[in-house]
Amino acid sequence: MRRFRPTLRARLTLVYGGLFLLGGLVVLGVTHVLVQQQLPRGVMVTKEFSGAGTGTRDAVFFQGPDGEQIPADDVPQFVARQTAEFRTEALTSQLTQGGIALGVVGAAAIGLGWLIAGRVLAPLHRVTDTARRIARGGDLSLHERIGLTGGDHDVKELADTFDTMVERLDRSFESQRRFVANASHELRTPLTLNRALVEVAMNRRTASPDVSQLGETLLEINSRQERLITGLLLLARSEHEVVDPQEIDLADIATHVVAQAAAEARAAEVTLTEAARPAPTGGDAVLLERLAQNLVENAIRHNVAGGFARVATRTTPDGGAVLEVTNTGPVIPAYDLPGLFEPFRRLDADRLVTAKGAGLGLSIVRSVARAHGGEATARPNPGGGLVVTVSLPPPHG
Repeated sequence: MRRFRPTLRARLTLVYGGLFLLGGLVVLGVTHVLVQQQLPRGVMVTKEFSGAGTGTRDAVFFQGPDGEQIPADDVPQFVARQTAEFRTEALTSQLTQGGIALGVVGAAAIGLGWLIAGRVLAPLHRVTDTARRIARGGDLSLHERIGLTGGDHDVKELADTFDTMVERLDRSFESQRRFVANASHELRTPLTLNRALVEVAMNRRTASPDVSQLGETLLEINSRQERLITGLLLLARSEHEVVDPQEIDLADIATHVVAQAAAEARAAEVTLTEAARPAPTGGDAVLLERLAQNLVENAIRHNVAGGFARVATRTTPDGGAVLEVTNTGPVIPAYDLPGLFEPFRRLDADRLVTAKGAGLGLSIVRSVARAHGGEATARPNPGGGLVVTVSLPPPHG
């Protein structure tokens, strides 16, 4: 037989119905006690003998709750007055003290309802938090699972379905990354062979000028394909979360990268400067160095003669690290900025063999930043050019 499983709606109905019934019983009991305290204690009847033995009759008095003696002739008026006072006091007591009791019991019921609802909805909040973390982290967070336990109910069924969906997505993305990495590795061998054959043909004594010119063009094409494959491999690697981060200072990386790019900047007539302040973070030194190299290379290659490129590092108030690269260059519309971080996207139609890059530079920058738990953003530089900011979390203590 199938075991009965109360739904979340049924459980909430039972819980709040029980709280309502319990609160009503408490209000009823408190009201009963308060009204009972206002009931009169009654009257006492005493007999007094005046002129005992002289033939006079006994004088009968009624004694009220406060000890007052009332003659028998005044008893009807006294009883009527006491009844009216009792009715007024009883109604007033029921309204005032009953209202106070209702407020106290209602507040207690709200508090208990809040606590119970929190316990009932805690699994749902867990599902929401996990989904939010995965949404923020993208495909880097697809390894997370809810793993909800404790009974067989609607929320657990939802969590299990969500885990199954995320697991399938994780396998799909991982398969895609493996395919890109394996294909890139396989393509390296024929490209290396092509380069060798072209160089041998160009260096023959009998090679004509046309053959040499063709060889240079083929080598340039081959070089671009090699850069593309190297970028794809790095992109596939950078899309994995850093497992064992080491403490690194972005200032050291920025200084090293700027020194390496100084010759290229002079050749392009671009003034390359740095303002490296301590900016410690945690991560993979090789990936972070490639991130900085891509930013500096883009700042130099997509610049104008006589322009500048500035590399700066700093620390945020919360302890995070920031690497910012600013350069001059063509004016970039704000609506074109999101596309710069997509693979193979360029601002112009530069898809010829003479392209300055493979179109993966900023894609790799963003992937590396996200793999380290950070983010890369861009904004137009006033007057032309770009300002790219990479924000990374503080080093793990």
